[in-house]
Amino acid sequence: MPGDAQVFVWITLLNGRLAEHIAQVDLGVDIGKAEKQMIVRLPHPKRMGDLAREVGALPSTVTAIADVLESKGLAERERDPADRRAWLLQLTDQGYALRKRMVAEIGAAVRTVTGLSENEIEQLAGLLRKSSGRLLENGIPEVMRLCDN
Repeated sequence: MPGDAQVFVWITLLNGRLAEHIAQVDLGVDIGKAEKQMIVRLPHPKRMGDLAREVGALPSTVTAIADVLESKGLAERERDPADRRAWLLQLTDQGYALRKRMVAEIGAAVRTVTGLSENEIEQLAGLLRKSSGRLLENGIPEVMRLCDN
């Protein structure tokens, strides 16, 4: 099989295995996949509109996710001091603690699923970062968008 076809097969397999592994992790809080993705995307406060663009979702979808996160005590909204018309979404202390745990679980999953060393994971991450601009030229792929139901 040519190398480019192998890349496709292996990245698809890696994505599936990571999703399976992470889905089995009990975070101790009842939230869905979209809420988990949003928590990982919030290392610092972000504008709601920017989040919608990042995840390729309607602003109303991000609002619904923010509602769930707020109801669970994981996030809060506040006006953007730079533009009082805009809202920022930020994690609460409980949300940051959960994010820290999720990031650790993701790291453990990558190491477990791939069997790669830390150095090899950094090399792979570097190659993926290098290609990220090209990967996102046409926006977020449909399979990665948060649901707009």
